[in-house]
Amino acid sequence: MKPEYLKVFEAIAAIPPGRVASYGAIAARAGLPGRARLVGRLLGEVPDGMVLPWFRVLRSNGQIAMPPGSRGFREQSRLLKAEGVEVKNGRVPLARFGLDADIDRALWGLPGR
Repeated sequence: MKPEYLKVFEAIAAIPPGRVASYGAIAARAGLPGRARLVGRLLGEVPDGMVLPWFRVLRSNGQIAMPPGSRGFREQSRLLKAEGVEVKNGRVPLARFGLDADIDRALWGLPGR
């Protein structure tokens, strides 16, 4: 496995329960800014035996990337809600649940969860 791929998987694994991150944010955290599509591709190629919180990765606008109503969409919504993440119409408010939400709250006084 290429080292940069491992960094992507490590960045995904580091998303804590109750938080989400965009494909682009994961790419940036892995040292690969601008490679959001690579993150998406790698999520589809997770090595056997590697368990990742794939459901915590969303589009940059907080939207679930799978087609609404699909089995994957329903499963991702269910898993996020089980962790206390708000999902409404397939979208998560990143200001409240994104990885950087605590920083935003500290700087701008956004309401807590």
